Amino acid sequence: MHKHALPRRIFLRLLGGAAALPILARVARAQAYPSRPVRIVVGTAPGGAADIFARLIGDWLSKQLGQPFVVENHTGAGGVVAAEMVLRSPADGYTLFLVVSSAKVVNRSLGGGLNFIHDSAPVALLVQEPIILSVNPSLPPKTLPEFIAYAKANPGKLSMASPGNGTTPHIAGELFKKMVGVDMIHVPYRGGALALNDLAGGQVQVAFMGPAVSMGLVRSGKIRALAVTSDTRAPVLPDLPTIGEFVPGYEASNWFGLVAPKNTAPDIVGTLNKVINAGLADAQVRARLVGLGGTVVANSPADFGKRIAADADKWANVVRTANIKI
Repeated sequence: MHKHALPRRIFLRLLGGAAALPILARVARAQAYPSRPVRIVVGTAPGGAADIFARLIGDWLSKQLGQPFVVENHTGAGGVVAAEMVLRSPADGYTLFLVVSSAKVVNRSLGGGLNFIHDSAPVALLVQEPIILSVNPSLPPKTLPEFIAYAKANPGKLSMASPGNGTTPHIAGELFKKMVGVDMIHVPYRGGALALNDLAGGQVQVAFMGPAVSMGLVRSGKIRALAVTSDTRAPVLPDLPTIGEFVPGYEASNWFGLVAPKNTAPDIVGTLNKVINAGLADAQVRARLVGLGGTVVANSPADFGKRIAADADKWANVVRTANIKI
């Protein structure tokens, strides 16, 4: 053996160590994340369902990972402004987007050549919820059939609020109008809380909104819930019928989840997914989510990605067949 040659055993050991370096680097990076505050961007105003869920899961992540997860609200274009902001951010795990199953976000190309499905990295699905059809208590109808008859008798006289143009509640309302054959004027807001304040105040007469923002006003009698949009009755309002019980084939529901920019490191995505799923299994966090009318859905990033793609196809079909303009 040449006097400068490495013994075979030492050479193989060094080679094995070199092969392990990328793995160790990934582990070190995962352990180092996060080393500074993380932004969770929400596309609606404070007080809405997305904002509530973002703050709830952000608080859990902060406690578990030791860095602040700060919620930022950037309204506009049914969540598109916020989505574009996040997807253009560095793919380092420090800017996340609280995405809602919004037709305008998941179903179309965004500005600057961005495409939501292609340019995002799914992290975790948090919760799904029905949408509640509510009216101002001054309206005569007490039941869904009475409301349908009333709306048909007063075409163009009812204002229908939603948390934004192209949001799932908006599309749920437009689908209802199409399938029932009623004419209501859509009034988009920059979030559910703002819309419901005006519903309670009588500035608008009808709203399609999630239970996270609706339930307090429903329980206090400031708005009257008539039905839910999901295919089964909501556990939080078991006496409330589904719209489908009176309008066969009608169904719509909302979900909320976190995504990151495309090419975010899989170990960072995995860390976030693992910690979030632990939060969804935590009794206190789960109770809060269920109390807000949601159904907890813990799954993998890959499964969440499939859900986003499936709903993009679904809402594209609804928008097309109902001739809805977003």
